[in-house]
Amino acid sequence: MRYAESGGLTAVDRARREVLRLEAVSLFEAGWLDAEIGRSFRVSRMSVNRWRRAWKQGGTAALASRGAGGMRCRLTDDQLACLQVEPAKGSAAHGWSEDQRWTLARIATVIAELFTVSYTVAGVDVLMHRLGWSVQVPTRRATERDEAEIARWEAQVWPSVGRRSATWAPG
Repeated sequence: MRYAESGGLTAVDRARREVLRLEAVSLFEAGWLDAEIGRSFRVSRMSVNRWRRAWKQGGTAALASRGAGGMRCRLTDDQLACLQVEPAKGSAAHGWSEDQRWTLARIATVIAELFTVSYTVAGVDVLMHRLGWSVQVPTRRATERDEAEIARWEAQVWPSVGRRSATWAPG
């Protein structure tokens, strides 16, 4: 799945599929069976059957591509570009200094403040995936952690601890 393009087919793929459906019309008129067309185009018989029913009900126009599926994005391209840089500023820049992790609820709040557009948490998840962001789980570290002391202990003490003795031996 291409997250940056919201998944699904690209415009080129949609156009290619539309050409395929329109080519099928001439075979419908020639009396080909759905299974034969399916084998010829390497698609399922049921897909060809749907094309045939749509063609009979609405003509060639019914086989035209309707564009990308799903709900349209409520943000403009400029707003999406602005939203793309907001997480890089950090959550402290938006008022969450005590815990500087981004959550979907916080991003929804930022979207509402910046663009006056309301998104659900699930909608923010889809939107952020569309922009190329993914969920990250931070490593939990104690704030009192002293990296220099840990490195010293690993270099000096750990080698003297040695390996644990075997607690089982073959009989």
